[in-house]
Amino acid sequence: MDDFLAARLQMAFSLGFHIVFACIGMVMPFFMTVAHFYWLRTKKAVFKDITKAWSKGVAIFFATGAVSGTVLSFELGLLWPAFMEHAGPIFGMPFSLEGTAFFIEAIALGFYLYGWGKLHPWFHWATGVVVGISGLLSGILVVAANAWMNSPAGFDYVDGKYLNIDPIKAMFNDAWFSQALHMSIAAFVSTGFAVAGVHALMILRGRNVAFHSKAFKIAAIFGTVAACLQPISGDISAKDVAERQPAKLAAMEAHFHTERNAALIIGGIPDTANKKVDYAIKIPGLLSFMAKGDVNAEVTGLDKIPTQDQPPIAITHYAFQIMVGLGMVMVLIALLYFFALWKKKRWQDSRWLLKLFVLATPLGFIALEAGWTVTEVGRQPWIIHGVMRTADAVTPMPGIAYSFYLFTAIYISLAVIVSLLLYRQITMVSKLYDSSSNTNS
Repeated sequence: MDDFLAARLQMAFSLGFHIVFACIGMVMPFFMTVAHFYWLRTKKAVFKDITKAWSKGVAIFFATGAVSGTVLSFELGLLWPAFMEHAGPIFGMPFSLEGTAFFIEAIALGFYLYGWGKLHPWFHWATGVVVGISGLLSGILVVAANAWMNSPAGFDYVDGKYLNIDPIKAMFNDAWFSQALHMSIAAFVSTGFAVAGVHALMILRGRNVAFHSKAFKIAAIFGTVAACLQPISGDISAKDVAERQPAKLAAMEAHFHTERNAALIIGGIPDTANKKVDYAIKIPGLLSFMAKGDVNAEVTGLDKIPTQDQPPIAITHYAFQIMVGLGMVMVLIALLYFFALWKKKRWQDSRWLLKLFVLATPLGFIALEAGWTVTEVGRQPWIIHGVMRTADAVTPMPGIAYSFYLFTAIYISLAVIVSLLLYRQITMVSKLYDSSSNTNS
């Protein structure tokens, strides 16, 4: 394995693990504070039990997210020194603000975890809200930095030098809103369905049904509402990508030929040699409409992009299809759930609906990983779109392959440890809160 590939794979694995921890850490505090709010309003012990159980999960993911995020910060400097040398002064502001948000989150979480019986009940609840808001802002700020890589702004690039730096303009670049919106909603979708799926499984097993039923409903409502909002943010993102990164859109859709009334491709296997897509479902005009708002608009194809500037087509296309396909599956489950809440009350306790949520447990995170693959692989060969190539930013230090193997082992170990901690937490919750939840539900 050459050092360039090893460096890219190491960042991919690091981001792939961190994004899961980060998204759960961003969203779980909101679940926790909703349960806490119900406890303060109703005084039903089951909601207090749910709050305390979820708060332990928040603490676990806060710690793992902090560790994995710190490793990523070091990797940026160690693996991509040329990138950080030039980009650091430009997009350093969102990273510094993210650090501030992280410290606020840490302080508020400390108050929350140790504030039971020591703080005023509503002030205690408010510290949980601060944990959620600061965690969400932290994620948005990191995404703003990533958006800058897709839509560089806030500087003039003259004779290989970065001049007239404006960090505010860099942070609020053209891509930050669409990416931050899409990512934030994705975090709620993936975490909502994952948490709902775990509680649905416990209900199906007959473990502490009153406790898990109420926890399931909170998580399911967050996840299903977000799932229905996600296609809207996806449309905003698609239009933004079509305008700023036509090569990425062409790779996402395996759109080889520039044309008007361009068809939306569903599925299919890209044949890059013959510039076509086999076994695909094509809907005429829909890609033009989704990208430009006009069915007869021209959509740039890969034929207008120099070969050396084209992203990997197959990976980008498959990742995009996985993201969209799983997203639509979750939208369908969400619509079924809303119908059950509105019209078919008896469906809410049906085993088939609970089984759907159990099956959907990993779908949000698979879609999330696929979406990040589209974002990062679809930008290649650029690390800063149109300005700096990824190959020019990698460290000249040899032996990166060994670093890749080491960090991969660390992240796999971390994932195993977190999984065991969560499994232990879930089983302990089912035993500990069984009698209190059933008594006070």
